[in-house]
Parts: sequence; C-alpha cells; structure tokens
Amino acid sequence: MSVYELYTKFTRVWIPDPEDVWKAAEIIRDFKEGESLLHLKLEDETPLEYPVGPKSNPLPFLRNPDILVGENDLTALSYLHEPAVLHNLKVRFLESNNIYTYCGIVLVAINPYEQLQIYGEEVINAYSGQNMGDMDPHIFAVAEEAYKQMARDERNQSIIVSGESGAGKTVSAKYAMRFFATVGGSSTETNVEEKVLASSPIMEAIGNAKTTRNDNSSRFGKYIQIGFSRHYHIIGANMRTYLLEKSRVVFQAEDERNYHIFYQLCASASLPELRDLSLTSAEDFTYTSLGENIFIEGVNDAEDFKKTREAFTLLGIKDSSQSNIFKIMASILHLGNVAICPERDGESCHISRDDLHLKHFCRLLGLELQQMEHWLCHRKLVTASETYVKTMSSKQAANARDALAKHIYARMFDWIVEHINMALQTSSKQHSFIGVLDIYGFETFEVNSFEQFCINYANEKLQQQFNSHVFKLEQEEYMKEQIPWTLIDFYDNQPCIDLIEARLGVLDLLDEECKVPKGTDQNWAQKLYKQHSSSAHFQKPRMSNTSFIIIHFADKVEYQCEGFLEKNRDTVYEEQINILKASQFQLVADLFHEKDDAPPSKTSRVNVRAAKSTPKAPNKEHRKTVGHQFRSSLHLLMETLNATTPHYVRCIKPNDYKEAFSFDSRRAVQQLRACGVLETIRISAAGYPSRWTYPDFFSRYRVLMQKSDMMSADKKLVCKNLLEILIKEPDMFQFGRTKIFFRAGQVAYLEKLRADKFRAACIKIQKTVRGWLQRVRYRKIRKSAVTLQRYGRGYLARRYAEYLRLTRAALLCQKQYRMVRVRRAYLRVRQAVVTIQAYTRGMFTRRIYWEFLLHHKAMIIQKSVRSWLQRKKFRRARNAAVVIQCAYRRMRAKRQLKQLKIEARSAEHLKKLNTGMENKIVQLQRKMDDQSKEYKAHNEQLLMANSSLGSEVNKLQKELEQIRGQQGEGGQLTSLQDELERLREELQEAYAERKRLEEEHSTEKLGLKQRVKELERENSLLKSEKEEMNQRILQQSKSAAEDSSVSQREGTLQTELDGERQRYQNLLREFSRLEQRCDNLKEELSLTKFHPGHRRNPSNQSSLESDSNYPSVSTSEVGDTEDSVQLVEEMGVERAAMDISLFMKLQKRVRELEQERKRLQISVDKMEELARRRGAEAKSPTSEQETADLAYNSLKRQELESENKKLKNDLNELRKTIAERASQNSSSNELQDSYNLLISQLKAANEELDARKEEVLILRTQIVSTAQLQEKNEHIESKKIPELNNSKEPVDKEEALEAYHGLCESKRLLEAQLQSQSRQHKDELEALNTQIELLKADIEKKQEILNHTMSLSPEAQVEYSVQQEITRLTNDNLDLKELVEKLEKNERKLKKQLRIYMKKVQELEASQAAGLTSRSKPELSRQVTVQRKEKDFEGMLEYYKDDEALLVKTLITDFKPNTVTATVPCLPAYILFMCIRHADYINDDQKVESLLTSTINGIKKVLKKNNDDFEVTSFWLANSSRLLHCLKQYSGDEVFMTQNTAKQNEHCLKNFDLAEYRQVLSDLSIQIYQQLIKVAEGIIQPMIVSAMLESESIPSLAGVKPMGYRNRSSSMDTDGGGPSSYTLEALIRQLGQFHGIMRDQGLDPEIVGQVVRQLFHCVNAVTLNNLLLRKDVCSWSNGMQLRYNTSQMEEWLRGNNLYQSKAAATLEPIIQAAQLLQVKKKTSQDAEAICSLCTALNTQQIVKILNLYTPLNEFEERVTVSFIRNIQNRLQERNDPPQLLVDTKHTFPVLFPYTPSALSLETLHIPASLGLDFLIRV
Repeated sequence: MSVYELYTKFTRVWIPDPEDVWKAAEIIRDFKEGESLLHLKLEDETPLEYPVGPKSNPLPFLRNPDILVGENDLTALSYLHEPAVLHNLKVRFLESNNIYTYCGIVLVAINPYEQLQIYGEEVINAYSGQNMGDMDPHIFAVAEEAYKQMARDERNQSIIVSGESGAGKTVSAKYAMRFFATVGGSSTETNVEEKVLASSPIMEAIGNAKTTRNDNSSRFGKYIQIGFSRHYHIIGANMRTYLLEKSRVVFQAEDERNYHIFYQLCASASLPELRDLSLTSAEDFTYTSLGENIFIEGVNDAEDFKKTREAFTLLGIKDSSQSNIFKIMASILHLGNVAICPERDGESCHISRDDLHLKHFCRLLGLELQQMEHWLCHRKLVTASETYVKTMSSKQAANARDALAKHIYARMFDWIVEHINMALQTSSKQHSFIGVLDIYGFETFEVNSFEQFCINYANEKLQQQFNSHVFKLEQEEYMKEQIPWTLIDFYDNQPCIDLIEARLGVLDLLDEECKVPKGTDQNWAQKLYKQHSSSAHFQKPRMSNTSFIIIHFADKVEYQCEGFLEKNRDTVYEEQINILKASQFQLVADLFHEKDDAPPSKTSRVNVRAAKSTPKAPNKEHRKTVGHQFRSSLHLLMETLNATTPHYVRCIKPNDYKEAFSFDSRRAVQQLRACGVLETIRISAAGYPSRWTYPDFFSRYRVLMQKSDMMSADKKLVCKNLLEILIKEPDMFQFGRTKIFFRAGQVAYLEKLRADKFRAACIKIQKTVRGWLQRVRYRKIRKSAVTLQRYGRGYLARRYAEYLRLTRAALLCQKQYRMVRVRRAYLRVRQAVVTIQAYTRGMFTRRIYWEFLLHHKAMIIQKSVRSWLQRKKFRRARNAAVVIQCAYRRMRAKRQLKQLKIEARSAEHLKKLNTGMENKIVQLQRKMDDQSKEYKAHNEQLLMANSSLGSEVNKLQKELEQIRGQQGEGGQLTSLQDELERLREELQEAYAERKRLEEEHSTEKLGLKQRVKELERENSLLKSEKEEMNQRILQQSKSAAEDSSVSQREGTLQTELDGERQRYQNLLREFSRLEQRCDNLKEELSLTKFHPGHRRNPSNQSSLESDSNYPSVSTSEVGDTEDSVQLVEEMGVERAAMDISLFMKLQKRVRELEQERKRLQISVDKMEELARRRGAEAKSPTSEQETADLAYNSLKRQELESENKKLKNDLNELRKTIAERASQNSSSNELQDSYNLLISQLKAANEELDARKEEVLILRTQIVSTAQLQEKNEHIESKKIPELNNSKEPVDKEEALEAYHGLCESKRLLEAQLQSQSRQHKDELEALNTQIELLKADIEKKQEILNHTMSLSPEAQVEYSVQQEITRLTNDNLDLKELVEKLEKNERKLKKQLRIYMKKVQELEASQAAGLTSRSKPELSRQVTVQRKEKDFEGMLEYYKDDEALLVKTLITDFKPNTVTATVPCLPAYILFMCIRHADYINDDQKVESLLTSTINGIKKVLKKNNDDFEVTSFWLANSSRLLHCLKQYSGDEVFMTQNTAKQNEHCLKNFDLAEYRQVLSDLSIQIYQQLIKVAEGIIQPMIVSAMLESESIPSLAGVKPMGYRNRSSSMDTDGGGPSSYTLEALIRQLGQFHGIMRDQGLDPEIVGQVVRQLFHCVNAVTLNNLLLRKDVCSWSNGMQLRYNTSQMEEWLRGNNLYQSKAAATLEPIIQAAQLLQVKKKTSQDAEAICSLCTALNTQQIVKILNLYTPLNEFEERVTVSFIRNIQNRLQERNDPPQLLVDTKHTFPVLFPYTPSALSLETLHIPASLGLDFLIRV
C-alpha cells in the first residue's frame, strides 16, 4: 500500500500553525504522487494550497477518525504523532474535563487549577484492586499498579513524578501516598500511614514557596520510600531530599515569597508560646519582604501553622524541640534584619551595639553577642605560618551573613528530615517498598544559573532511564508474542550526560576551578570553551563570553556563568560555624557538629606534637562542593530506581496564568517534548504500535471478509488470510501468539477500507431507496393526473346535463302554471257551494246528536260508578289475601332457609366429617343414664346399709349400756361417745364446707359467664370499630391530598429520627472499634507476658437420640400416630423424610410413649415396693395371686387415667384449632356457629365423662368402706362376748376414721371438679382474647394494605388488589383443605380412642364388681386413691453457679449454628433467657448480672474469632435480637405485653428490671449488624463490577470499538489466569444464599430487609462509581445490559417478598444512569427530558456520564459540548452536593423493631446433642 493512497478527497490532516501549533484541514482533491501542491480546506471553509516537497516540506500528518478522539491511551491512536497527541489531550481536558491520560506506561496529568472531587476515599476504593487499563486514567490507577506489582512480583516499585513548577507534581505525589496509606494501612494500629501523610504539611512548610508559576512550588526534590511488611501493610517510610534552593532564604524575585514556615510564624506571632521569638509582621523582615507580596490568595498562614504543629506532634517531635525549631527559624529572620554599617574607608564595616535584631538572634540561638558581632564583620585567613584577622567590606559582610543564614536553614532542614525519618522508621523488617520521587522537571528561563543546570542534569539522567525502560518493555512485549525483534533507534542522551559528569566535564572543571584560590566564573567559562568546543551538545553563544549553551534532550539552554563558583562552593566562614557550635542550646550545637566528628581517643599513649603549627584541615563536608554532592546523590538515586520497577507520571502545566481549564497549545507542546511523552510515542510508532487480539479483529473487520471465511472455525487463520489480501506489504503487520501487531497508520487504512465498504453499501441502499421513492412519486403524480382528468370531464358533462334539465323544467313550469290558474277559479266556486250545504246539514245533525249524547252519558256514569265500587271491594280482599300469603310464605321460607343453611354448612357437613359421632354421643348419654341409675341404686343400698348399721349401732349401744351397767365402768364409753360426737361435728362441718364451695363455684361461674358476655360485647364493639375504621380510612384516603403538609412534617421528623439514629450508630461503631483496639492491645500484652501452650477443648459427643435433629416445639396438631407410622412404612424412609410435619408427629408420639413408659415404670416400682411392704406385715398376709391382681388393677386404672388425660388434651387442641380457623373465617358466621355447636357438644360430653368418673370413684370409695365395715361387723359377731371389752373400742375408731377419710376424698373430688371448671372458663376466656387479638391484627393488616394500595397508581392498585384476592383465596383454600384433613384424622383417632376407652371402662366396671363380690381382699382400700397431678414445667432452667462457664462455652463459644438447623430458630437465645428467668425467680441478682455479662462477652469473642463468617455473624445477630425481644416481652412492661398470651404473662420477670442490659444488647445487636454488613459487602464487592457491567446478560449486544488498547502486560495477572469473572446469576445466587441463611436462622424479616437494602446500596454505589470512572462501559449497549441487570435484581426482590424493604429505591441512580446512556442526546427537548428523568443523579454525575459516553461506531454521533452545557445550565437550580462518586461506606440507620415470640417457653425442648444435661427443668 502506497502512502499516497491515503491522501484522497475528504481525508483530514494536520498542518503547522504559528499560534495553535497545529491546525486541522481537509483535503478537497485527491493527491497524486509528484504533485507540488496539496489542496486543502480549513475548518472555517477557507481554501488553502499547501506546498509539498520531497525534502523541504513533507506531506502533512493524517488525522485520526473521530471515533478515536478522546481515547484514554494515546498509544491507542491509529496515527501516533505530535498533533494527534496534542489534540487528544486538548479534547479530553477541555471538553470532558479529564486531566489524566495514559501514554503507554506514562500517566500524563494536566493541572486543572481547580479543586476536583475525584480524590475521595470512595474513588480510592473504586480503583483498589482494578487493572490499570480497566478504569479511566488516574493517579490512583498508577499507585494501584505499583502496589499490585509489588505484591505479585515481589519487586520494589518507584513512581517518578516530574514536571515544571506549577504542573502539580507535589499534589500528585501527595495523592499517591494517600492511596498507599488507605490501601496498605498498618495492621498493628500504630498509625504509620497517618505519620507518612503527616510529613507532607511539614515538608511543604519548610520546602515549598510561592513562585510566579506556582503558589505552592516545591523548591527541593524528594524521594519517599514507603516500606511494607510481608503482608503488604505500611510499616515505615524514609525520605531523601535533593538540592534545596537555599538562595530563596535570602532572595526572592518580584511577586514571590520565601518558604512558607517564615510567614506562618509571623502570622502566629501573637500566640503565647511564640512571644519570646519577638516576631512581627512579615513585611518587617528583609528575608520575607523582598518579593513585595507576603500573602497568597485563599491561604491562611495561621491555620497552616496549626496543621504544621499538629503534624510535628503526630510524628513524635516534642513541644520543646518544636519550640527550638521555631527559635532557629525566627533567628534567621532576625539575622536578615541585622544592619551592617560600612566604614569610611570602604574596606571595613561594623554593627551597632544597640542592634536589636542581633540581640534577638544571639538570644534565640544561645550565642555570645560580642563574638557574633565581631565575626560578622571580620574573617580569619590561615596561612602555612600564621593566622590573620581581616576586616570585610559591608558587601562581603552582607554576603557572609546571607551565607550563614542559608547554612543555618539548610542544616535545620536536614535535621527535620532526619527526625521525620526517625519517626517513620520501624523495628520490623521491611519486606518491600514503593518509592515516590517528586522532582523538578526540565527548566529553562531567560536567566539560567547553577540551580537550573543541576535540575536539567538530573532530568537528563531520568530521561535516559526512562528511554531504556520503555525500550525494555517494548522488547518484552515483542518477545512474549514471539515476534521477531528488530532494534529500534531511539534517542540516547548519554553524550550529553558525559558532557556534564565525565572526566573533565562541566562539573569536573567547575570543581577544579573552585579549588583555585583566585578562580573566577570567567576563567571557568574559558576552560569550558577550550575543552568542549568540539562537542555536539555544547555551544558558545555568539554575543557572550560568560555563558554557554548545552543541547539537552528537550531543548537548548543557555546558562549564565555568573555565580556558578560561589554557589558550588557554598562558602560559610568557619569562625561563625564555631560560634554556633558553642551555643548554649544543645539542638543548635548539634546542628553544626559533623556526623564523622569522632571524640578524641583516650587509648593513645604518646602525644606527638608538631614542630610548628599547621593549619586545621577543614572537614570533609566543607571540602565537597555542591555539584559533587548532587552528583553523588543522583547516582545513588539512579541505582535505587534501576533496582525497582518504575512508573511515570508527567505533569503538564496547561497555561501560565493559572486559569482553570484553559489550554495553551504552545506551552503544552514544550512540556510534552521536555517530559519524554513524545519520545514514548516515537518509540511506539517506530515498531508496531497498534495491537489487536484475534477475536476483536475478527469481530471488527468481518465486513471485509467473504462469507465462506466467516463460517470457518479457525479465526486466527481467517485473520491472516484477510490481512494478506488487504495489506500487500508484509512488513506492515506481524502475527503474534495472541495479537496482531500493526505499523502506524495500518489500522487507519483498515478503518478506511471498512468505511469505504460501509459507504458503498450505504450508497447502494440509498440508490435503491431513492429509486423506489421516485417510482412511488411518479405513480402518485400519474394517479393524480388521471384523477384530475376524470373529475374535469365529469364536471363538463354535469354542466351540460344541468342546462338540458333547466330548459325542460321551464316548459313544465309554464304548463303547470296555466293549469293551476284555471283550476283555482273552478275550485273557488265549488268550495263556496259545498260550504253552504255543509253548514246547513251540520246544524240539523248537531241538534239530533246532542239529544242522543245526553242519554248516553248518563248511562256511562252509572256503569262506571257501579264497576268502580265492585273493583275496589275486590282489590281490598285480594290484597289482604296476598299479604297474608306473603307473610306466611316468608316466615316459612326464612325458617326453611335458616334450617337449610344450618344443615348445609354445619350439620350435614359435620355429619359427613363426623359420621357416627352423634351415635357415639347418644351411646355415651345412655351409658351415663345407666351409670346414674346404678348410682341411685348404690345410694339406696348405701341408705339401707346405713339404716342397718344405725340399728346395729343402737343395738350395740344397748348392749354396751348393759355391759357398762354390769361392770360399772362408764369412763371409756363416755370418751367413745365424745369421740363419736366430735366426728359427727366434723362431718357436718365438711358438709357445710362442701355447700360453701358449691356456692362459691356457682357465683364464680356466674361471674365468668358475665365476663364472657362482656367479652362478646367487646368483640362486637371491636367489629363495629373495625367497620368504622375502614370507613374512616376511605375518607382519609380521599382527603390525603389535603393532608400533604402533615405527611411532609412526618417525613421531616422521620428523617431527623434516622439522622439521630445514624449518629448514634456511628458513635456505637466507633466505640466498637476502640473496644476492638483495646482487646488487641490486651492480647498483645498477654502474648508478651505469657507463653501458653496449645490446649484443645474437649469436644462434645453428639447424641443419637431420636429428637436431636427435629423441632422441639410442642405443636398443636392432632394427628393419628398409627396412620403416620403406616404412612412411613408405605412411603419409605427416604420419601417420608421429606415430610417434616410427619416427622414432627412421629417425634411427638415417641416423646409421649417415652413419658408413658416412665410413668408405668414408676408405678411398677411403687407397686413392687408396696408388695414388699405388705409381705413384711404379719397380721395381713396376702397371696401372690392377690398381689398380682392388685398390681394389675393399679396399672389398669393408671392407664385409663393417662388415656383419659390424653383424650382431654386432644379435645382441647381440637377445640383451639377449630376456634382459630373459625375466627379467621370471620366472613362466614354460619360456619362459625356450626363449629361452636360441635365444640359445645364435645365439651358437654367431656364434662359428663369427668363427672361420671368422679362419681364412680366416690362410689368405689363408699362401697369399699361399706365392705370393710361389713367384714368387721361379721368379725365382731363371730367373736365371743368376753372379748368385746378388748375389741369394741378399735371398731368404733376405725369406723369413724373410715367415714372421715371418705368425706375428705369427696371434698378433694369436689375441689378438683371446681378447679377443672375454673380451668375451662379460663380456656374460654383465652379463646375469646385470642379471637380479639386476631381481629385487631386483621384490622392492622387491612390498614397497612389500604395505605399501600392508596400509595400506588390506579393501574397498580387494580393489579395489587387482584394479587391480594388471589393470594387470600389460595390461602383460604389451603387452610380449609388442611382443616378438613385434620378433622378427618381427629375423627378417626377419637373413634379409636373412644372404643378403647369404652372397653377399658367395661373392664374397670367388671373389676369393680369382682372387688365388691370378693370378700377376701381386705387391702383393696389402699389402692383406691386419687392421683395427684404432675408438677407442670414452668419454662425455667436451673444451673449451678460453677456451671456458668460451661454453659457459656457450650451454648456460645463452641456452638456451631449447623447443629440446630432442624430445631426451633434462635434456640440458644431461648435457653439463655430461661436460665435468666430462673435466676430472677430465685432473686439472685449476682447470677443474673454474671450470666448476662458472660453472654455478651462470649458473643463478642465468637464474633471476633469469626469476623469473616457470614453464617456465624447472622446466627448471633438473630440470637442477640431474639434475646433482646425476650427481655422486652417478659419484662412486665405493658407496652411489650399486648401480644402475649396469659401463659406468657405468667412467665414475666418478677424481681429485676433489665432495661440497662436491654440497651447493652441493643448496642451489641447494632455492632453485629454492622459486622454482618461488612462481611457481606466484602464477599459481594469483588463480584459487582463483573456481574453488573462486564458480563453479557444479553448475548451479542456489546459492540466492538477500534481500540488498539495495549493493556500493560504487567497489569494483568496472567499467571493466575486473570481476575475472576462473575456473572449476574452468580451475584443473585450469592444474595439468595445470604437471604436463605438469615431466613433459616430466624432473623426478623425487618432486619433482613434492612440488610438487603444495605447490600443493594453497595451494589448501586460500586456499579455507579465504576461507570463514572470507565469510559469503555459508557455506551448504548452497556446501558441496555445494565438496565436488564437491574431489572433482574428487582425481580429477585419481588420473588423473595423484599420489594417493600426500600432496597429497590437504592438502585434508582444506576437505573437512571442506564436510561441516560440509552436516550437521545441531541435537541433541547432531549435535554429537558434528561433533566426530568435523572432526579437521583446529581449534576456532576450526569455531566460526567455525558462526557464519557462513547459511540461504538462512526455512524453514532458523540454528545456535543453545547448539549452538555445546556444540561449544566438547566441543572444549576438543583444545588446538588459537589460529589461525583457515591459513598460506598454509607450505612443506613438500622432499626430493630419489637417482634414478640408466639412460642411458649414450657413447650421448648432442648436436644440432647447440645450436651446441656447439667440444666435442670423447673
């Protein structure tokens, strides 16, 4: 391909321009080889003929396509040359306000002269961990690259910042160090990074000054080494300085200032601690007023002085040392004001003895006034033989004074730097470091002196290192891609460096001339002319003999020789130094003692004295010249840089007027040439600058391929074939391993071919479309012409036809008119005759008619009256009949309808569900009637027995009286009678007590019935209030617009509340951080004091019991256990394991069987013990058969009682279930009535059974007593009468005792019956209260739904209402289905249990009958006892004080969340609260305090140990919040007891108020929440950018842009396979995992919503920040991808019922950013639409996105500058904060709402696998 082929029509080029350096033009005629003129057109349409010659005037540079303008990397440009680089920088700087641009490995930074919001901590976080080519150019990207390479390559790094004064070097270096301090913060809390940053204000104060070019110019070079540990945390730093501009201390040019520290001291002279310095305004001192301007606009020197002192303090420099430093600085100012008075001879001078400034100088430095006064005006000359004291002229004395001032300042500067380094040193071993070099750039002024010479010499060395490094990187890239390497000729400035530093070079000759006693600058210049006149880099000016020219790499510089020798010598008189060494102040004396001054040796034995005195040799430092010192330090610096990997930052000064965003092209080009940027471009352009990967090349240029090539699978081969066809010269491209390398301009040629192909295609499309449009137009015209002709001809025809019709109509009119006139005359005569006849005939006819009419009317009136009377009578009778029929039919219909409803909804349905239940109830009723009959029979038998016993008693009394009369012993009988009377009185009292209890029971029953009625009335009132509330809500929703001010006020109050809560939580976070730091220090202290060995905690053995992995809650379901077992057998264990409810039923049945087995075992043990006791009695021996029978009867009775108790529990649970379901279905009153009817029937049956059982027990007791009495009577009768005296008394006593015991038993039974009835009433009250609470909850729920519905749009309201109705109907259907299944199971179980119960009752009756008939079982009475109830579990756990540590260890420290995954959530919190309850129950305050403190400390310890485990953190957040809720719920406060059950209210704390601990737990919960957010954000943050911005959720949407990006090979982690790429599905999966963990662990839904909201804020912030910092993602296709991704995130929220958690609102900024990338951006209407659309984005963000917007091809237009300005003007009224990026560290204030638990503590079961056997259930 010939070069001339590119210079065709419409091609744009660059031509030189004296003002703008380069000017754009366009070729208007093809250029052919050999022509001498190139026809151009400027941008203002001015034609231009540009002369072209093969040697003198080459062809102009070609412009890059518009799509490449504004690239982040200059090497990505297709044409690499000076005008392209300059234009690209100018466009980015002025239009996009981008101050950073890459140029290969160089970061070009343009000083904006304006504070930009792009250096905040959120920007640092955005760049941290990113590759250099992924983000927009930034100083942070270079710093991150250095930090990443240091960590990956184990190699030290350097960042070299250079540029002119005022270009922003110091600021760039400062931001780089800030990045390292933030990213590599120290891990030991020593705040090393703060000390590193604190050194900046100190160095700026003592080393920076105002110049004409910069208000804060660094007048020295510095190299800061930031040391890192093996874990890459900052552990220390070190600073080296170069070439301090000492001359500024004594001289400043116009409009310049001295060093800032002097002005800071003068501005703060009024401070008490600085009054001893005797300072005044800076205008009063010579050294600070030479520039005639002591102020800097916008700078407060007094405030800066405070910052300087704070930095000194932070670096550990004591106040006394600071005071001494300020004294030395102030003494320099006073020294400058010392007046030197010349003598008359002109050869000498003196200082006035009253000179106040000299006194201050000596006082501040602790010097002798007379000596200093003397040696300021005299000097000592030392020869070989003697010493002379010579006076100095006033000029010489002034120079000596200034030299002394400079020397003092330089020593003070070095001392400060040394102590800063000491403060930044560390005792730890430095693993690696990153150096930041802030050094002066190439300088050239009108008058260049020794300082400029040294600066340019340093830049020559740096440029040489830069060139070699760039060359090395290019070579490595070529070798890696296996491309043949050909040497590239690049500029080597070694000859220029040799000219300066080689033997007999400029510096050598300067040092040699300084050694000559009378050396002068002129002599040195002559030596230079003589030695180097033949050098190519040295020239002698034509018009001067005291200057010389050196041709540097950047420009020619002419140096003035005057002052070179003096500045190189840096002469300070030794006498003045010796006076300073003798200072009273140690700091001043130490400043001037040399480091290599050694104390005199004490071990020398012989003191050799010289024959004659020899002059004292000056010390080494004074022998070294400034040039020699600078060359040595520069060589050391270059060795350091060569041992590191360098990174380059070139700072550009855009203009000399310090105007914000103003670009001077000439000044910029000068600096680009001087800083080596163009050299980098030249080296890149000399090789293959444009590099494309094979897939990108294929995707971009597939339009140039054949269809057969595109179908090939080998893309690499296709690309090779295409390039061989398109580019004929093989040297113009090379095929690498993964990339294609192109020479400069080849990509532009390919783009031209591609554009031509597109242009040809467009022309063909246009041709076809235009032809089609013309054909359509022709058809329309032809059709229109035909239509016009048709309409014209029709018009003429219609006009002729109209003429014919008019002629014919005229004839007809004439004929008709004549006929009408004749006919009218005839008709007139005829009408007159007929009228006369008619009137005559009518008169006669009317007369006859009136007579007939009168008779007819009379008849009609009679007929009508008669008919009306009959109809009225008939209607009255018919209406009465109809009314009676309707009333009767309505009454029957209502009655029938009511009966049908009851039968349809309750009776029939329940008959189907409970088939046979009525029969069973009837059978039970019959059974109870039979038992009542038996009871009556037993009563009659008892009365007969009592009467017989009474008769026998009378008989016995008579016999007793006879015996008493016979024996005469009446005392015993009297006592027996008294005893009998006493027993009778007790019996009457028992009867009275029983009557009283019955009365109390009746009154209590009446009171409970009244209470029930009151609750029912209250329930009806609540229902009415609910309806009224609904009406009121509707009215309020209608008037919501009127109450907007109230809602705004509430929103303001809510915002203030959130702010207060945010501040409190921030304080809490700070407190937790300080507490963490304290713990770390304690651990470090303990580690330094003790060396404990490794101890392993004993692991708890997991139990294999059946209930260890299942819920421990006692459920209220009543199911058939045998059916469940059978279901398990049918389904199999694996399938049945999926049914959790089935396993819960089995588990409950297992527990019941286990408890029943224990009860039976205890009964057996009792029976065995009783049998043994009976066997031991001699008087009442029993056989083994009788013992077995008794044991069998006892077991039978207990089994019956347990079955009865279980049956009652089942019925109660069934009753509660039905009541709950009926209360939920409040809309169906008939169904509720039917349910209540069934409940009442079951309850009545249950009560009858209980009463019959109690009556049976009473009868059994009485029968046994009667049997015993009969046996004893028979035994008495069988005995002889003489034995009556010994046996009569015991018989009466036993009879009375038996009667008394029977009464007691009956009393106990009555009490038990009364208690059971009271419990039933309590259950009814609880059921009513539960129903009331459900109604209240329903009202609140409907209120929330109504509020939410009213906040939606009408369409959304309809959709939401439909969804709610569907959800409600589905839930109702499921509930009803579940209820039906439960009722069926309950029915089957009740039938089975009733059959068993009836069978056992029959067995019991049979055994009772056998007991009555059998007289040989006298011990049966001992077994007939009423069992006492077991003591209920009260929901408390007791532990011993010694077991507290084990409890905390087992339940907190060593607890694993996965061990209780299948149990009740937050089980540890419930267990801990139950332990707290017991401590409160026993009133042990120390135990409560100790347990709560140990719990909180244990949780903190666990969280500290697992600070990066989301599951553990979430688990303890759930438990902490649940423990907090339990402390509130059971605190006894009425506010927290509104939702408690009666049983829960009984469990409230009795003795202690734990409000303070609630606050501590609340703070702990907030800390855990913050840690949870930190852990979750740390997990998802690496996934966000890749998932939201980079992954292609919509395939084949992303376009390919002609980039030619050359991502630095060092920035990619090629060894590790690059950074991990995450998809949106992975991010959503991770969020789902978080949500699942929190939900399974029982975390409150409100807290889960707040966590999700915070995570979505993190997603939004990171995504938006990366979008604002990456130009490659700001395109239309990426906007589409981003909008799709956000919609997926919103869909995830909806799917998990989290859309109401305000999480979706946090995505609004990124959604609007995606929409902004997609909308049109051309007209003012588009600007207005954007302003109204982007309400969540601030002005800076909108403008930034518009500036970054990048078209994917040349057919898409860029956003114009005028459009962006229009947007800015429209958004001026917003008053947005000046913040570009979103704060990723922002946290929303967390709120822990009170959510009481519905779980009753007494139902809680503790799995045995937890190993909490030491806890005792109370």
